Amino acid sequence: MNTMHSGGCHCGAIRFQFEAPEVVTVYRCNCSICSMTDHLHLIIPTEAFHLTHGEPLTYTFNSGVARHTFCGNCGIKSFYVPRSNPDGVSINYRCVSPETFVRVDVDLFDGQNWEDNAAALSALSQPK
Repeated sequence: MNTMHSGGCHCGAIRFQFEAPEVVTVYRCNCSICSMTDHLHLIIPTEAFHLTHGEPLTYTFNSGVARHTFCGNCGIKSFYVPRSNPDGVSINYRCVSPETFVRVDVDLFDGQNWEDNAAALSALSQPK
């Protein structure tokens, strides 16, 4: 069963809601961009995500598949469309209101060897 959760950037210019279980696993990735931003990935289906306020800026690199979004005011990357799940959204768990979660487990993801490991994430953006 899913619950409505909320989150956003530091300054509040970007706000969103999303549906996800109360018990989730988030992923700490060691790739170059995730290591620098310390993004904790909570990957959900696109249809479970609802931008409620603001319009983020977008940054792409390498293959151009991932669409990294960030606030033009405070610079925080609170969510993005990941290369591993172009049919989903990766929410930065650090940018959500934690009171609607019962438990959050953290797993490591080897993004430095992305090609060998990306398939392990592909089912996360599928509706349940």
